[in-house]
Amino acid sequence: MKITIEQMNETSKGTMIEVLGIEYLVVEPNFIKAKMPVDERTRQPYGILHGGASVALAETIGSIGSAILVIGKNADVRGAGISANHVKAVREGWVFAEARTIHVGKNTHIWDIQITDQTGDLVSTARLSNFILYK
Repeated sequence: MKITIEQMNETSKGTMIEVLGIEYLVVEPNFIKAKMPVDERTRQPYGILHGGASVALAETIGSIGSAILVIGKNADVRGAGISANHVKAVREGWVFAEARTIHVGKNTHIWDIQITDQTGDLVSTARLSNFILYK
């Protein structure tokens, strides 16, 4: 089953994903790309991108990536753990996140997520582990 970008962005309506302004750009098995604005919704009080917003972006795309991988397998996806490192402050514009699988097992998926600014500089890096729960 092929999922379109439009369908993915439609599923975000009424969720935190919509509130943060996250938009999917590429949705493929083993690779997801999205963007998020750096604005009043995603900044912390010092005027820079909030680390929690970066983590939310990372978990969003890694989780949806796992959900796509288990379509038709009668399974649910649940986050098991995420760790992140923030390496650069961003004050405005957009950040872009790319998630790639590191491990796709029967019961777990591990994703590597890199978040960059508009110039391609690394902003944050994250590692997400998901449980795959069969019904």
